[in-house]
Amino acid sequence: MTRRAASADTRETDDGSGAVRRLAPHARRFLARRSGVLVRLALWSLAETGQAFLVGHGVARAVDQGFLAGDTRRGLLWLTVALVAVLLGAPVIRGVFAELAGLTEPLRDGLVRHAVDRSLGAAAAGGPGGTDRAAVSRLTNQVEIARDSFAGLVLTLRSFVFTAAGALLGLLSLHPSLLVVVLPPLSLGMGLFLVTLRPMAAAQRRALAADEALGDHAARSRAALRDLTACGTGPAAARRGAELIEDAAAAARVLAGWAAVRTAALGVAGHLPVLALLLAVPWLRGRGVTAGALLGAFTYLVQSLLPALHTLMTALGAAGSRLLVVLDRIIGPERPERPERTRAAEPERAGGPGSVRAPAATRTEPALAAAPRPAPGAGGGAVTARATAAIPGPGDDAPDLGGRPADRARTAAVELRSVTLSYGVRAEPVLDSLDLCVAPGEHLAVVGPSGIGKSTLTRLVAGTLAPSGGEVRVDGREVTGRPPAELAALRVLVPQEAYVFSGTLSDNVTYLGPGASRADLDAAVDALGLWPLVERLGGLDAPVRPAELSHGERQLLALTRAWVSPAPLLLLDEATCHLDPAAEARAEEALARRPGTLLVVAHRLSSAVRADRVLVLDGTDAVCGTHDEVLDRSPLYRDLTGHWQGGPARRR
Repeated sequence: MTRRAASADTRETDDGSGAVRRLAPHARRFLARRSGVLVRLALWSLAETGQAFLVGHGVARAVDQGFLAGDTRRGLLWLTVALVAVLLGAPVIRGVFAELAGLTEPLRDGLVRHAVDRSLGAAAAGGPGGTDRAAVSRLTNQVEIARDSFAGLVLTLRSFVFTAAGALLGLLSLHPSLLVVVLPPLSLGMGLFLVTLRPMAAAQRRALAADEALGDHAARSRAALRDLTACGTGPAAARRGAELIEDAAAAARVLAGWAAVRTAALGVAGHLPVLALLLAVPWLRGRGVTAGALLGAFTYLVQSLLPALHTLMTALGAAGSRLLVVLDRIIGPERPERPERTRAAEPERAGGPGSVRAPAATRTEPALAAAPRPAPGAGGGAVTARATAAIPGPGDDAPDLGGRPADRARTAAVELRSVTLSYGVRAEPVLDSLDLCVAPGEHLAVVGPSGIGKSTLTRLVAGTLAPSGGEVRVDGREVTGRPPAELAALRVLVPQEAYVFSGTLSDNVTYLGPGASRADLDAAVDALGLWPLVERLGGLDAPVRPAELSHGERQLLALTRAWVSPAPLLLLDEATCHLDPAAEARAEEALARRPGTLLVVAHRLSSAVRADRVLVLDGTDAVCGTHDEVLDRSPLYRDLTGHWQGGPARRR
């Protein structure tokens, strides 16, 4: 796209003309399918035209033909006609509202269906960005804004057209000179008002966008509170929130400025005609306008024309611009998501606090290896760890690193290449240049203090969190930005809070493995020790009420579901924390025997001991190896082991 075209697109988006062109076909189809409702609405509105005409005409005739002519009875009769016309407005409004529902409710239902279809379609198609957080705003707040704005716009536009027609016909019937005085200031105010519509729509659009950006930031920050607290990036997130609040306030101020211009236009159109009529009384009297005609003209202006105009301008200026913007956001073209992707932090000096770097691995366990860390100040640069993978890619001539030989023919089950994750431009990274390679069929336990980044690591491997830098691969495929359906075929993530839904036990267990046979179910239930729960509930086809299950039972059910899944990688993020040690050991051993790779965030020493290797995250270094090797090399692991055992751990 050329710069000129891009500028044109920007102008089109800002002034609302593009939105009008996009929405016009939808509006024509919507109204064409409801022509009967529009005809009935117009018939009720014609009665409003007659009402407006009779009110002013009755007052004028009551004065000229009644009271000024000395015929009080005739004057009262004409006033009665005007009063009846006013009272007839109630059934007219009732009929109008009855027909209005035939327009507003189908509009709301159609917008809800469109918003749901779009959100589900985007979720099914997958792609980066995760869930569509703006969908909630579209389904609730924006749909109701569109419905209410459309209803108000139809009411006021209809009322103005038919009331103004009656009032102008009445002024013409009284004396044509009255139109010469009233129409110029009325047209001036309307013209000034129409000039503000496009800028007002653009300001409304920017205000909505700022509101959505602020809501999106709040949702992301709330989801990452633990990591923000752990790495000390809360102030940076707060500053970003303050910037978004200021943006929203600035958009609101611009909107308020245009609202002030609209109010000025309303003053010109609403008050200047009355003032002009007062000033023109001598001129009008000289042209034969009677006192009754003047009083009738004032009645038309004050009772009918100006209130209808005031309502119309208010509705168009507020409801009209809101309706245009909201409809364009709901049924207009897809807008690309612009999530707040955090850039990788600047490289930190060696030993920088709050970061996790790849360790100097032992020669006997080459699946996680790194270059030795230079002393601070040596080389004058930041430390960047590089892995020597145990399972090289095609064509690599990897050196023999000793220990048990690596199977070079197989692809790594999990591979992290210089992965960095930071929650702010200037924030300390939670993970910093981490290189990790997990072999197929391996059982890896991840340990470390609370908030150090263990859950962040599992989310990165699962593909639900994008790294700030580096690459994450599962079974040789990069996970960042991969559609959810493809991710589900690669891995299963079982979080600490297990999800169980209403349905049968069989439905819950086979949720991730719909092709599982009854023999597979029996094997899974037997392996994970779920039979007591199955028997208590009445069999695999018995209904499950999640609220009646304990936390441990929910976790056991979720682990059984993971066992049935065909995904080759299982990620357990403290998924056994509510199980007793015996149940936890049985579950982890069963999942380790299952074909595939197992990565466990451990919260007990026994989980780490059962694993083939242990990865320790301590904030400045990452150490990986067998339990004995890590116990010898990691002071933090020795401290954690002592804490788990209730006493100091000794080196072996």
